[in-house]
Amino acid sequence: MHAMIQRIRRFGMCVLLAQAGVLTAGAAPALNGPTDDAGRAITAQAMLGHIKVLASDEYDGRLPGTRGGDLTVQYITEQFKKLGLAPGNPDGTYLQAVALNGVRGTATGSFTAGGHAITLEFPKDAVARTERFLPLVKVADSDVVFVGYGVVAPEYHWDDYKGIDVHGKTLIMLVNDPPVVDPKDPSKLDERMFKGRAMTYYGRWTYKFEIASEKGAAAAIIVHQTEPAAYPWEVVQNSWSGEKFDTAAPNKHMDRVPIESWMTLEKARELFAASRQDFDALFKSAARADFKPVALRAKANLQVTNTLRELTSNNVVARLDGADAKRRDEFVIYTAHWDHFGRNPKLVGNQIFHGAADNASGVAGVLEIAKTYKQLAQPPARSILFMCVTGEEQGLLGSKWYATHPLYPLDHTVAAINMDVLNVWGRTRDLTIPGKGQSTLEDTLTELASAHGRTVLPDQEPEKGFYFRSDHFEFAKVGVPAISYGGGYDYIGRPAGWGMKKHQDYVEHDYHKPSDEVKPDWDLAGAVEDLRLLLELGYTVAQAHDYPQWKAGSEFKARRDAMMRASR
Repeated sequence: MHAMIQRIRRFGMCVLLAQAGVLTAGAAPALNGPTDDAGRAITAQAMLGHIKVLASDEYDGRLPGTRGGDLTVQYITEQFKKLGLAPGNPDGTYLQAVALNGVRGTATGSFTAGGHAITLEFPKDAVARTERFLPLVKVADSDVVFVGYGVVAPEYHWDDYKGIDVHGKTLIMLVNDPPVVDPKDPSKLDERMFKGRAMTYYGRWTYKFEIASEKGAAAAIIVHQTEPAAYPWEVVQNSWSGEKFDTAAPNKHMDRVPIESWMTLEKARELFAASRQDFDALFKSAARADFKPVALRAKANLQVTNTLRELTSNNVVARLDGADAKRRDEFVIYTAHWDHFGRNPKLVGNQIFHGAADNASGVAGVLEIAKTYKQLAQPPARSILFMCVTGEEQGLLGSKWYATHPLYPLDHTVAAINMDVLNVWGRTRDLTIPGKGQSTLEDTLTELASAHGRTVLPDQEPEKGFYFRSDHFEFAKVGVPAISYGGGYDYIGRPAGWGMKKHQDYVEHDYHKPSDEVKPDWDLAGAVEDLRLLLELGYTVAQAHDYPQWKAGSEFKARRDAMMRASR
């Protein structure tokens, strides 16, 4: 790949990264080459125009299965057609149908402990839902067991269940990975255990429910704590409100744990105290490998009553055919999710989850990059797919559907480049790669960024597990080398620490809230530069002789290796 990059530079085929200067002052480094005009085509005005449409009141929060969702699919399809891109589906359309189950549930529940009834007020104290496509799911008089972090990780010699039979029981779990202290330095976490500060998939909430399903539990309840969860309780409330979706399954998801739930820390403390258990002591003990499950002297009674519907949503897909007849059936994919949370009529005031940054900005990014490829004098050797997927906010559903129902063979899918929340606050000297250390795509991006005087950083908040939280992860799970772009933190013309504060303020005040709207202080100049770099990344990969590879030690490498062996 390094040699390919050097050849591109020598022949002047790098993308111009001259600053568009649309919404900010200052100039970035410029390179001269035949793709200059294509690079210039990415502009802040065009991006902002797409975002304003998609985040408008008319689009009503872009929830799949609603008029707002339909308008979104129609808009993206029209934009692909205007660009002159070919339909991405081999059936001649721009749509890939995604079969979904819609569930609008009402939860009730309580515990009995120490002779006391502890009533749960939803969503103040807890949220609950079921993946089972049934009108009523009920858990009655279920024994309650605290299973620490709920992790079974043989490679770390870790088992929070220690052989206990939890079939039919309600599990209380902690969020994130076990924070194992470094025995040589108590001020740090042990890098040999669960990657230290970085979240592994064992820490992701989806894993907690998956292992509970495997164990045959009746219910799984995660105790929310803001710092390890990486977001406040309000985000959980909003994310679990209204109609929820999952991909349709012949078994109606009866293999899933009947009830999935989160509970506030305050309510958990109340339950543990009523059960004559010291929550803080158990919390501390759960960070040790010798932790054993603790049966609480409590019973759980939980119920979710559902309104059900079957529906079809859509991934929107466009294609640019490669110039090389021998490599035209190999694909580089750009992805971003188009959906958000719709409208919550129970809210006072603003009821629409506009999702301007998350992820109207990413959709705008895909459209702008698609525009640049159409302006190249000649397409790259391999073909490019531009895909805006549905249902990301519901559990990466659109990308999961594509990964299990691919339109083109996965062994011919060279790479996936994902955009979820672009940088909307100005130019940066850096950018980030969530989960850095996984694939050679990162090395290519780092080298390209360096040519423009920019640095590529790993997660600055690795404990938040961003690698597992967007659509690239579903491609990675099936073996396709996948990378997700993250904005930088070192903002040009801003004091040290300003970028981190902006990111943290966004999570606290706007993330998964109706207030995620276009702001007066937005400056998309940095997003323009980032998109031009992602254009260059995709172009380089599409031209290179070799495929990107997973690095040694990546949990996704074995899947890709097996896939490629089988295709030979």
